[in-house]
Amino acid sequence: MTELKDQLSLLGRKTEYKQDYAPEVLEAFDNKHPGNDYWVRFNCPEFTSLCPITGQPDFAEIRISYIPDIKMVESKSLKLYLFSFRNHGAFHEDCVNIIMKDLISLMNPKYIEVTGIFTPRGGISIYPYANYGRSGTKYEAMAEQRLMNRE
Repeated sequence: MTELKDQLSLLGRKTEYKQDYAPEVLEAFDNKHPGNDYWVRFNCPEFTSLCPITGQPDFAEIRISYIPDIKMVESKSLKLYLFSFRNHGAFHEDCVNIIMKDLISLMNPKYIEVTGIFTPRGGISIYPYANYGRSGTKYEAMAEQRLMNRE
């Protein structure tokens, strides 16, 4: 347990919310089953960001699914990271791609996909999807196949 406490600085401490985009709050810990392929999924139904043009709030459910390798994202740090978008101006598609790239940088997963299910504004819903599979592996082919078969 001491080893985990050495890796994680946010868990069990007073929560401090960042006021703008803060990828530095993301923390990872060692996967105890790196030889297994398995899914980890986060549903974040209270995501908010700002339209970069109008400053109006956008609301979404962000769904993150990944197959870990050596590192995994710690859930409290993910919550604080997603909260940091609250005052950040970015289009829906940008948010989804930024989240995915930051998680790739943090964990180097075998595979990851991020979906944003944004509530309608002006009568239009936007559901951006981004994915990644590690280059040169079966996960790269999986990413291409899942992307091409999206509805």
